Amino acid sequence: MSDPRERDMATKQRLMEIAKVWYDQMDAGDVPSITLPTRTKYNLEFDDDSEVWTYGSKESTRNAGTAKSAIHMLKMAYVIGFIKMQLAENRSSTLREMYYISEGWKQAKFHAQNESNYLVEDLEIITSLQREFFHMRPEEDGASIFGPLRVRENTRRGMKEIHCQDDVGEAGYNIPNNVENVELVDHDASCVIALETGGMFSRLQENGFDEEYNTILLHLKGQPTRATRRMLKRMNEELKIPVVVFTDGDPWSYRIYASVAYGSIKAAHMSEFLATPSAQFIGVKPSDIRDYNLPADKLTEQDVNALKAELSDPRFGSEFWKKEINLQLEMGLKSEQQAFASHGLDFVTKEYLPTMLSEIGVLKR
Repeated sequence: MSDPRERDMATKQRLMEIAKVWYDQMDAGDVPSITLPTRTKYNLEFDDDSEVWTYGSKESTRNAGTAKSAIHMLKMAYVIGFIKMQLAENRSSTLREMYYISEGWKQAKFHAQNESNYLVEDLEIITSLQREFFHMRPEEDGASIFGPLRVRENTRRGMKEIHCQDDVGEAGYNIPNNVENVELVDHDASCVIALETGGMFSRLQENGFDEEYNTILLHLKGQPTRATRRMLKRMNEELKIPVVVFTDGDPWSYRIYASVAYGSIKAAHMSEFLATPSAQFIGVKPSDIRDYNLPADKLTEQDVNALKAELSDPRFGSEFWKKEINLQLEMGLKSEQQAFASHGLDFVTKEYLPTMLSEIGVLKR
């Protein structure tokens, strides 16, 4: 649905259907209720059609039978009303702003932002719509893109056409919160390299890796925002550009990859829109720490617990991940992307990345 006005009208209708269900329940003499999937890793199931991890059949029901549950549903009603107002006025707000606005909702006000964020996610699940359709946006910026990609963005100041290599500075093109307002025009890229750290993003730029190998560099800025993951999926799906992920070699970085390729536990209801199942992990792997003799730090207790948790996470159930995670637990070490600099500043762009990308068939040497 490309017309924003039609999209807003359809969104409003879906939200009002929630209120209608409650009304019909009360009209029939029933306690109003709502049923949602259980949001834990133990309720993740692989969807063969979309090839992503989504919520399974385990559900929990909330109803207004207790004061606590009744207040929760009251808060949901207030949020629906707030979103309806935004759609009618063509306004938008951040999740943080909505949290503060709730201060005026008396009994329906939120006590922490996590609570209001969670409720917006509930509405996404019920309506099968992204929160961007509610005109809700996060505080954080999207990732930066630098490479042979041309986009056309519908901004509040009109349509802008931007080449993400020729028309931007070293910071690159900043992905907007609502990626649906961006048209992917054309490209000349062999692949997209999604990079965890700004240091590696700058290293590849400085070494001219984007020009030499026609690669799109994307700085994830740590745990990627939903806009970032949506952009990666669209580049892969619409433009058929392979996506690879290059992170640090620790359990928290593996979860960055998992959120890109498999979908996150928190937003599993949006995996079909956000996850890129064909995205490949190229490092830093525990076997890289061993094979390249990389400088490394000892795993902390938190690292060990996180790695063990990943072994029970269905998203890491492949033989590749089991082997690599068990190797890391055995070595007791972790390493960073920049550790390749121990072999020289050009090693990562002249040796490591070309080798890894060639092995998975993205580059031909």
